[in-house]
Amino acid sequence: MELRHDFASDNTAGAAPEAMQALIEANAGHAAAYGADTVTARAADAVRALLDTDAEVRFVASGTAANALALSALCRPFESVLAHRDAHVMTGEAGAPALFGHGLGLTGLSGASGRIDPTALHDALAAPEASYRQAPAALSLTNATEYCTLYGAGELVALAGLAKGKGLGIHLDGARLANAAAAGFEVKSLSRVGIDILVLGGTKAGMPLSEALVLFDKSLSRRLDARLKQTGQLPSKGRFLAAPWLGMLESGAWTARAAHANSMARKLAALMPYEVVHPVEANGVFAAMDDAALARLHAEGWSVHRAGDRTARFMCSWATTEAAVEEMGEALKRGA
Repeated sequence: MELRHDFASDNTAGAAPEAMQALIEANAGHAAAYGADTVTARAADAVRALLDTDAEVRFVASGTAANALALSALCRPFESVLAHRDAHVMTGEAGAPALFGHGLGLTGLSGASGRIDPTALHDALAAPEASYRQAPAALSLTNATEYCTLYGAGELVALAGLAKGKGLGIHLDGARLANAAAAGFEVKSLSRVGIDILVLGGTKAGMPLSEALVLFDKSLSRRLDARLKQTGQLPSKGRFLAAPWLGMLESGAWTARAAHANSMARKLAALMPYEVVHPVEANGVFAAMDDAALARLHAEGWSVHRAGDRTARFMCSWATTEAAVEEMGEALKRGA
């Protein structure tokens, strides 16, 4: 049986029409290579306008590459990154930060529903340095989190302030920042939070494959293009990574499509016959389902995955339909 991937991930949907139209328009004629084209310049300006900041912007092909590049810019090989223990950089990137950072370490912190507990961060920062341990040099935050919960701007400021007070750099994984924005998070606040490098999510927001690497600390951009080239993230036809951003940002679809995904998650949560474990604040629903119940869904042809805390993860995307949510709701009732 061929599995349906409607709720497997927000990566399984196709690209939004606004993104595809922008790609078609960027395909006209010839353009300068390696990001020196006018499409890339316009897209970078659109990102700066979204964030209301004067930052360096580059476009890369994946969130994993963007996160790894960002963290390697903030840490030396004998240092470490503090992150939530279930953050994507900890559990979903096959050691890419360590590879790009030539051995940098990752240290997981506790916290409910994917948000770092300030006490856990304080304790990690207070630990004495030792020659046999990689001392922290960066803090990695995620918004929306791996459990699709949100930090408010004040919470980010408090965590970043603790880390900055100890001299750490700050990275924000914003793979689902569009969903956070659609839920009310003010993205323009990031320039005041203390973030040094932001990974601004495009793929999960409805683009074919593109993430924006935003350097609030512009000093980190020194020789960045050579680093991008070395790691295979400076394609010659760079305008095709940049163009979808024009389509999604200039039309407002980056936020509007995320708002739809969030609303589909709320609708699914209302139909969920199992306990919903984490607050439904963005585009995911995490339910306490046993293996037998999950196996029944798989047997009916649905692809649904386990999250790091062993909940069943149901992800909604820009393309999730109300009909699919209702169909899933019926399937869940049959198995409950």
